[in-house]
Amino acid sequence: MLFMTYYPVDIGQAIRKECSRRNYSKKTAKIYVNCVERFLNWTGKTIDVVSKKDVSEYLFHLSERGRSGSTLNVYHMAIRFLFEDILRKNIKLNVRYSKVPLKLPEVLTKEEVKALIGAITNEKHKLMVELMYSAGLRVSEMLNLKVEDINFDNNYGFVRQGKGNKDRIFVLSDKLKPKLMKLIGDNGREKEELIFISNLGKKYTTRSIQKIIDKATFNAGIEKNVHPHTLRHSFATHLIENGYSVNEVQALLGHKSPETTMIYVHLATPNMIKIKSPIDSL
Repeated sequence: MLFMTYYPVDIGQAIRKECSRRNYSKKTAKIYVNCVERFLNWTGKTIDVVSKKDVSEYLFHLSERGRSGSTLNVYHMAIRFLFEDILRKNIKLNVRYSKVPLKLPEVLTKEEVKALIGAITNEKHKLMVELMYSAGLRVSEMLNLKVEDINFDNNYGFVRQGKGNKDRIFVLSDKLKPKLMKLIGDNGREKEELIFISNLGKKYTTRSIQKIIDKATFNAGIEKNVHPHTLRHSFATHLIENGYSVNEVQALLGHKSPETTMIYVHLATPNMIKIKSPIDSL
């Protein structure tokens, strides 16, 4: 059994407070709280008597239910965070699960990206979709872009406080540069203002962007399940196909490790990444 000397009255509040202190995102804190609460509810025990065995059995339970390796990793990290960072106890679980998703993400071909963009008639909506694809931006990153985040003189921009609260640089397309400058100039945007604002003067929502993409996907006759993140997957895959290295793509996507970026090597077409079948050398 694990015997603790400190037990917070409100576990959820303690996790959120520690996540905030470590500058973790609110989303991460919410996930950790949810995972820990589910774990404790499953054990039916109070925090002062829960054991290392309970943790191992719960992870095995999730595995038996068909949860992916990535999901098991999240639960493992959340429970470890509870014991090591909240309760100051080291449970020393030597459990590792693959982070590689069971299913590769869907990507669009270059022709499909062109068709998707061409199916959008509203110029501002089209520019938002073009920017997400051209720079590999998450939808939230695109929606939070401010005028001051773009360096037009040197053709790059900054993602401020992206996933994991990290800043990173993205490339600014030569084709999109004049479109962005015109949008900003025509609307008299100040440097601290958002670049993309609806006609009602409000910030766009993720759902509104999804609707734009859904309509364009239908009108373009694309039979794939396309969502905003599909554009980011497509951006990375097409860069690999164009001959850029995994390390270069990793930096542009803001991934912590090259292993995460390697998935796009598997998605790129074999001839473009210069892979030849061994039978060709027989």
